[in-house]
Amino acid sequence: MQQITVIGAGLAGSEAAWQLAERGIMVNLYEMRPTKTTPAHQTDRFAELVCSNSLRGAGIENAVGLLKEEMRRLGSLIMEAADHNAVPAGGALAVDRELFSSEITKRLEQHPNLRVHREEVHSLPVGMTIVASGPLTSDDLAHDILKATGEQALSFYDAAAPIVTLESIDLEKAFWASRYDKGDADYLNCPMTREEYEAFYKALLEAEMAEVQGFEQGRVFEGCLPVEVMAKRGIQTLTFGPLKPVGLIDPRTGKKSHAVVQLRKENQAGTLFNLVGFQTHLKWGEQKRVFSLIPGLEKAEFVRYGVMHRNTFLNAPKVLKADFSLRLKPELFFAGQMTGVEGYVESAASGLLAGLNAWRRLNQLDTLVFPPESSLGALARHLEGAPSQSFQPMNINFGLLPPLSERIRDKRQKNARISERALAALAEFCAREDLGR
Repeated sequence: MQQITVIGAGLAGSEAAWQLAERGIMVNLYEMRPTKTTPAHQTDRFAELVCSNSLRGAGIENAVGLLKEEMRRLGSLIMEAADHNAVPAGGALAVDRELFSSEITKRLEQHPNLRVHREEVHSLPVGMTIVASGPLTSDDLAHDILKATGEQALSFYDAAAPIVTLESIDLEKAFWASRYDKGDADYLNCPMTREEYEAFYKALLEAEMAEVQGFEQGRVFEGCLPVEVMAKRGIQTLTFGPLKPVGLIDPRTGKKSHAVVQLRKENQAGTLFNLVGFQTHLKWGEQKRVFSLIPGLEKAEFVRYGVMHRNTFLNAPKVLKADFSLRLKPELFFAGQMTGVEGYVESAASGLLAGLNAWRRLNQLDTLVFPPESSLGALARHLEGAPSQSFQPMNINFGLLPPLSERIRDKRQKNARISERALAALAEFCAREDLGR
């Protein structure tokens, strides 16, 4: 039986391994946890979500919703598990992270075409390999990857938000709602007056940060800024960002508050909530002190404090092709955040594409780049075609897809039309390339 090695059992590695195993390839899946842990992971389960539990927008009128739907149509393990373990989150797809990762771990460990190796990989193996070791790749392997690419890795820093218990939230001060009443009232909202916000803002600016080497140079990804970094950009930055009150009317007053802190369900039981947009690298004691100033969180029990951790990624336009293979070594594929995609869904999508193309190359078939009208194709083509001098991680967005030939003024209608075109192009492409499993 043909064999492929997959290094890393995060979202990308798990998806790549599944795509290969389902196509009759014997997969050797290596995951170093729990033999060796990372600063961000809490468990030894596959596809552990280390930051938020949200996979973002659920509807196909937004780009990440379209990407998820395309992945479903290609038999994505990550999307199956996400749909099975969803928790209410208004217009977003959020999951119970423990049930989600447990299902993926179980299904991979029980697959007859897959062998799991719980050990660290120190160097790139010989033969067809998918490297999905993630932004926290161990030092030895990272050094070997650099040698293979002939380049130096770029780096940025990422942060995770705190999680609190529901029973510790003062529900007399918080209210249930989704922004603009979209979907069910799945978010807990903590409204703030101007005076309360200014006191919170002042404390946030004065709070002591944990030391993270390199962070002081500003090497941080704009899409996941720590809340204290945003605050330093001006007193109103947060009220136009994660604390924006727009679309959230306090039912007790009938008015819009000066600022609103939203909390989203972290598990299906609804006993844990994370502070939306509160990624941080404040010291833990400071997090307790400052975030307890938020109305309703005065006595909050923090079951996990926010953390800051290192992320690294490749300069994809210089070293990778759009099929996710290394230009210098076509038998070596990369997947996940280290390729320069940003976000849970995008990472899993890159694993799906790398898995499909490694399978094709192993069978001496041409590798595939999906049509540019699809979000899968747009994401892959961006990694190959973006300017290498200023390359930064990128979430999927409709700006990566070709514009429509007709002009549609209504943004929602325009996005729906782009998604309709994408799914039609995907269906035609899959039929032509015989991508049925």
